[in-house]
Amino acid sequence: MTFRFLPILLFFSLLFTACDVDQTQEGDLPEIDVDVDTEAGQLPEYDVDWVDVDVNTTTRMVEVPKVTVQMVEEPVEVPVLDVSWPDEYGDAEETTFMVEADVDQEAELEIEEIYTTGKRMIVLARLDKDGERLSDGEMMRVSDQVVVNAPDMDVRYYIIGDRPNGATNTRYRYIADRDDIADMLQNGQSIYSRD
Repeated sequence: MTFRFLPILLFFSLLFTACDVDQTQEGDLPEIDVDVDTEAGQLPEYDVDWVDVDVNTTTRMVEVPKVTVQMVEEPVEVPVLDVSWPDEYGDAEETTFMVEADVDQEAELEIEEIYTTGKRMIVLARLDKDGERLSDGEMMRVSDQVVVNAPDMDVRYYIIGDRPNGATNTRYRYIADRDDIADMLQNGQSIYSRD
């Protein structure tokens, strides 16, 4: 029976020894007169010294994904959109919307649509991983891009498809299908669609 209370006693002993409390002023209760007149009282004051915490770093051996990406220049046709924006959006400048993913099998990644809600751009892409698997530990990068003259606004990237194993890029949110963001697209206007 005493072993059940031992963890509780240890917790409270740690709780009370984790800080140093020094009383710096005595306390007085207010004096009360029968006529319900009161004199101001004084609460005690305390200096509380909490536990000091130092944050340091150390080196540990951990497994991390190692991706080898070989970049080569090739001529690729990139869609360029010239959009006429209302004056209230401000100046527009050439902006490249790009999606990319590191995958362990042959795959295709394409931007399907770009929407604007007036305050935000929504880039919707699709990742199809239906090719042959690469050798163990081997990865390849797939990407797509569209150039738009656009004003400065918040951009959200969504990729329809399964997140690749070991994907570390948090710029893109992977979704099952466009219904996952249908409420965002409902009030938006499509400015690009790959047909």
